[in-house]
Amino acid sequence: MSTVNLTADSGREIAFLDEVKASGAMKDIYFSPDRSYVVGFFRDPPANALKDRLRDIVTRYRENLFEKEGGTFWRSHFCWPTDTVTHNGRIGVVVPFYEKAFFFEHGSKNNDMLKIRGKDKEGKWFASASNREKFLDPREKGNWLTHMRICLSIARAVRRLHMAGLAHSDLSYKNVLVDPTTGKACIIDIDGLVVPGKYPPDVVGTPDFIAPEVIATQSLSRDDPKRVLPSRTTDRHALAVLIYMYLFYRHPLRGRKVFDQDPTKDEELGMGRQALFVEHPRDTSNRVNPDDLRLQALPWGDPAQRPYTMAGPLLVDLFNRAFIDGLHAPEKRPSPADWESALVRTLDMVQPCSAKCEMGWYVFDNSRLPVCPHCGTPYRGELPVLNLYSSRTAGNYLPDNHRLMVWDGQSLFPWHANRTVYPNEHLEERHKRRVGYFQFHAGDWYLVNEALPGMRDLTGKRDVPVGGNVKLAEGAQILLSSEDGGRLVQVQMAGS
Repeated sequence: MSTVNLTADSGREIAFLDEVKASGAMKDIYFSPDRSYVVGFFRDPPANALKDRLRDIVTRYRENLFEKEGGTFWRSHFCWPTDTVTHNGRIGVVVPFYEKAFFFEHGSKNNDMLKIRGKDKEGKWFASASNREKFLDPREKGNWLTHMRICLSIARAVRRLHMAGLAHSDLSYKNVLVDPTTGKACIIDIDGLVVPGKYPPDVVGTPDFIAPEVIATQSLSRDDPKRVLPSRTTDRHALAVLIYMYLFYRHPLRGRKVFDQDPTKDEELGMGRQALFVEHPRDTSNRVNPDDLRLQALPWGDPAQRPYTMAGPLLVDLFNRAFIDGLHAPEKRPSPADWESALVRTLDMVQPCSAKCEMGWYVFDNSRLPVCPHCGTPYRGELPVLNLYSSRTAGNYLPDNHRLMVWDGQSLFPWHANRTVYPNEHLEERHKRRVGYFQFHAGDWYLVNEALPGMRDLTGKRDVPVGGNVKLAEGAQILLSSEDGGRLVQVQMAGS
């Protein structure tokens, strides 16, 4: 096999093996000899607009993302093109090779019957209950905690794109690689980014993720002012669908309702103008058909068995805004930042299942007796929940709508101790280390102080020095930090 050597537009020397390794809707993919990057060549002759878009993506948009404060944080969230090349009249982009975590290690069931070992982890394998049950090796599935972390990673990445004034335009499980074993996610196919007023979308999106208003107006001319094209607003719909599918392994709009006897019109109405949330609390006409459940991978295929409410109140509120209030009113859809904030706080409310069931974790539902919704196992014993408060003025503590679920070995981080610290790309190195941990010992729960010099047990009226501990009991109040934004926690004991 011959090697092609080129000089990229940046002046960098590029080499690739002259063999198509993969093909997408618009590009053919070639590997570099050392597999550190790939080169994707567009099949169609390059238009000036495409050249300009790609040039901006690999220069100023890339520099703004990766070469400013927090830029290193985003390298694992995006597979971003680094250069452009031209060869035999075709324009191409140079893209880093995917991280090792995004390739199947174990493949599929039955001695890798699908021959996917070594191939990239396209999200469709993990967003479908049927695919997960029928095909995936259990070692590839991850658990509910890692799936939540996947959702958080995607929300963060989309938030960063939108902050830069960009839209992905084709956000779907085809363009997001995931690794449920670690909770990582990576957005790919960056070369189609939309810049409002400058670079219009090349595609309308991927079925199942196209916003209803785009489908409802797709028959209009592209120049018609009533035609809705992909944008940051339609990205919000696709993001909500992705999060729902990665948590519940089913589609939020595909239920039993028949909108038209013609299959094409039925699809256009059901995903477009008349789209209806399958778990709408008041309109039940699009519930999943019980007669079809035998064809589904249960229990996830049946929303009655795995309702979206099991994701906890913060995410339920956003699903309602996405699929009820904002389904046909795009301006009401939650933003990526809304999802990020809700997921960060929901991850603080997860509890490991004591039975070690397949999903492993669940969201505490504020009941006095927590029960794992995946396997039905109740938690036995007392379980502390910390309600977080912070000061806006001296001595005046207000609720933060943020709670921390305690489990044996759970860590306390700086962002729990101070509301001005947030776990995102701006997190300082000193704030990444835990400052305390929780321990169950001799029938009692304790918070061990590792690095909070100002911790004080307000109930016991004593300081808790670094290296010391404080017992967690019903109604106990503990000041974690007296600094600006410092938090006070009040303990609530759940369980028997």
